[in-house]
Amino acid sequence: MVGWLIGFWLIVKNFKRANCLILYHVFLISSIAKNKALKYNKIMKKIPTINILGINVSFLKKNEIKEKIEKFLTDGVPRQIVTPNPEIILRALEDEELFFILNNTDLAIADGMGLKIAAFTYGKNLERITGADLLKDILKLAEEKNLKAAIFNWKGSISNNNEIEIAVKKFFPELELTVETINRDGKNFNFQKINEFKPDIIFTNLGAPFQEKFIFHNLKKMPSVKLGIGVGGGFDYLTGKLPRAPFFIRYIGLEWLWRLILEPKRIKRIYNAVFVFSWKFLKWRFILPFLYRPNVACLLFKRDGGKIKILLVQRSDQENHWQLPQGGTDGEKLEKAGEREIREEIGTDKFKIIACYGNLYKYKFKDKLSKYNLPYNNTVGYKGQKQGLCVAEFLGQDADIKINFWDHKAWKWVDSGSIISEVHAYRKEPAEIFLEKFNGFIKA
Repeated sequence: MVGWLIGFWLIVKNFKRANCLILYHVFLISSIAKNKALKYNKIMKKIPTINILGINVSFLKKNEIKEKIEKFLTDGVPRQIVTPNPEIILRALEDEELFFILNNTDLAIADGMGLKIAAFTYGKNLERITGADLLKDILKLAEEKNLKAAIFNWKGSISNNNEIEIAVKKFFPELELTVETINRDGKNFNFQKINEFKPDIIFTNLGAPFQEKFIFHNLKKMPSVKLGIGVGGGFDYLTGKLPRAPFFIRYIGLEWLWRLILEPKRIKRIYNAVFVFSWKFLKWRFILPFLYRPNVACLLFKRDGGKIKILLVQRSDQENHWQLPQGGTDGEKLEKAGEREIREEIGTDKFKIIACYGNLYKYKFKDKLSKYNLPYNNTVGYKGQKQGLCVAEFLGQDADIKINFWDHKAWKWVDSGSIISEVHAYRKEPAEIFLEKFNGFIKA
């Protein structure tokens, strides 16, 4: 009840011209917000979360976050913290690897007033903690516990290594640290030097998504590290190169306006974070759950010794869940979407689209159908999918196929006559429809 009342109030107050459909959706959907929040918590058993545009954000108070970080530093498991804000979440909608990483780290701390407002529609008061404040808290904790810290400073940063070291030592004189230069791609980074220093905590200021990806892929290369976190421009505030907004401005959530006044060139980024994010969230939260997502299934085949073989991929988050490659059309025509989806999922463009068929199958998402360890409708917002089909012939060698780790963990060629028995139970009905179309095309 509280959830839908707040959602209704937000839209009426801030979007007076919103159409009646949105208001109707607010009333109807928010009545189940409590049940949806409970489902999210079951998925993330260790830490309660709120799902915002598909990203699970940790729902913890500041003192609980500090306790959790202290535990991370003693449990012997390398951990990663991310600090999603509206801009990072919007980027994750276009970057599936970043989307996967944000949902598969140990703690996702809300940094942005937009996330706090989004949480209101669930009837939740999400505590926002800025990256600059979190940085100071972790540095203080490291000093108190006699831990070593390593700072990986982007070579294009406003503050140089020496300035960062002087600023950190000014506030935390007893902290043992090293500051090393790093490229955004992480190439040629001297891990041997870092491992000789044996840091307990690493900070990177590469900016999203580079810092999140660097930590995710390289944390295990530094055995001594217990905690890794990307801090964006946090050290530039510490050095004084970027002036922070006054406390009151930060408290009322208008730090974005302060940054815009100081840096007018950020207007596009701030427009996206404030207005684009708000619209996308409201649409995802209150409209998409009534709609089917346009989707394209891709039947990629090759001729092998007189036989026709079809490519199947295994989902990364579900054992033995084999299916045809597929994905959302994202507003593109079926052929173009199918071409993009095949290229993204097999890592090569050595194929040719032969035929496309629209609106062949429609289904609702089921509770057991997930993506990135989340219920599927939580990642895309829709209640189900309506599928078309693109048939394409593979023209390359098997060595050309390189699947991405966030979507799939294996692939295989299957005789066309065995497809129905090989795909997951959820996929058998549409596979029969797609195979019938394919067989008709091949015989023609």
